[in-house]
Amino acid sequence: MPSLISMDRALPAFGAVGALSQVWRAGELGSASLHTVDTGYAALNQVLPGGGWPQGALIELLQPQAGLHEWGLLAPALAAIQQAGPGQMVVLVGAPWLPFGPALGARQLDMQRLLCVQANDGLALLWATREALQCADVASVLAWLPDARSAHLRRLQIAAHAHNKLLFVFRPLRAQQESSPAPLRLLLECAVNEAGEAGNLLVHLLKRRGPPLAAPLLLTTRPARLLALLAASRERVRRRREDEGAAPVLFPSTSSASPWIAHALDRTASVHPH
Repeated sequence: MPSLISMDRALPAFGAVGALSQVWRAGELGSASLHTVDTGYAALNQVLPGGGWPQGALIELLQPQAGLHEWGLLAPALAAIQQAGPGQMVVLVGAPWLPFGPALGARQLDMQRLLCVQANDGLALLWATREALQCADVASVLAWLPDARSAHLRRLQIAAHAHNKLLFVFRPLRAQQESSPAPLRLLLECAVNEAGEAGNLLVHLLKRRGPPLAAPLLLTTRPARLLALLAASRERVRRRREDEGAAPVLFPSTSSASPWIAHALDRTASVHPH
């Protein structure tokens, strides 16, 4: 039986130094071995391990209603991926809304390289997601899987890692109480204010390889041209109110009009099978 000393001396032969380089401390962001994609938001990059979206991992996004914040948050990274790999596709599985081409084009996304997949049940959506992750021509997969369980997500995490794909899975708020194998979990909320100048999306980091984030991030995810449109809309509302004096206003108020216009430009109608 070997002594403790001989066992200790044998450790380097098994790559102990390399193994230790992959260890991260709970009080620090784990970034040594991560290959990431720039999110397009400097503030978000600073709080994510590796400084961006982790490639080859499951990224879980929770939100009160599907279809509201996806494109604003992810469009910069997806557009950069398309530009970096001219032949690469972005696959949407189970998207709740039909993507609106002009709005995505304004966000520099190429609609010709966007593939939408629909199915009648959750198991078919899971199968389509796994198949897309295995495709060499696919760079990123966005999957809306409201009924997925932890075991399903674990298989997707393994597939994303095995094929080094960027995988985003969207789930409802009720999933927050369920366990998840995703190394990165975010909760998205709409932020609305009267002036419309302090951002429109609150991002809560529920889980990351590192310490908890004390407060959510406030991001401005709307393009500059859309911000100008919203500002013009607010100004028209203000002038009409002044002209009408105390008369009742028969159109949406400033606080409700801005998010409605923004969301209408990012989605137009219910998805129909392609």
